[in-house]
Amino acid sequence: MPRKNKLFSFLYLIIFLIQLYAEYINNNTLRIASKPLIVIVLLAWIYSSTKLSSPFHKSIFAGLIFAWIGDILLMIQSGHSSFFIFGLIAFLICHVFYIRAFTLDFLLAPKQKNPYFIIAIIVFAIFCAALFIYLEPHLGAMQVPVMIYAIIISIMAMMAVSRFGRVNLFSFEIIFYGAVLFLFSDSMLAYNKFVAPLPNAGMVIMASYLLAQYLIVLGSIERRITV
Repeated sequence: MPRKNKLFSFLYLIIFLIQLYAEYINNNTLRIASKPLIVIVLLAWIYSSTKLSSPFHKSIFAGLIFAWIGDILLMIQSGHSSFFIFGLIAFLICHVFYIRAFTLDFLLAPKQKNPYFIIAIIVFAIFCAALFIYLEPHLGAMQVPVMIYAIIISIMAMMAVSRFGRVNLFSFEIIFYGAVLFLFSDSMLAYNKFVAPLPNAGMVIMASYLLAQYLIVLGSIERRITV
């Protein structure tokens, strides 16, 4: 791994551990101090490594900006119900930019066969439908926003699979793992908020979210076109 990647990975690991510790001891001050740094480190990393030299990297960078906005809004949502909606919208826009980036890779060779893409469409469509059907009785006025969000994040995961064969295997695999972890993190957040509190929910949600963003950014930095 290049020295720059090691440095940013180390910085991110420190933030990762601080965030999990803040969740473990339920220290809101420490949480507020460290959470904004999650995406700031990732923004600095991808910019310094790629100079945003391609539309792909620009899209990932833009997605991270909206993820940072979403992080802030969800962090301060207590007592402000509208902040959750705005945070949801910010992350939805984040996923739209990620979809755009992954679609750009797919369009490098749109006619090239991908043995996993149809499977991914079926699997993630079933997951999206099952998740919404399960959550629906608990959503109340949030039914439409949550349905739209579930569809968008599922499309994001599908398009992560569409990159197969267009880019190097390492980039494809870790971005795919990141997309799946994002799905998992958001599903746990939705269950915890709308259905019932989960044991150690904060740690589980934040650990999977932190890993998801790290893998997507690392995969974007390590991306090499193969077609």
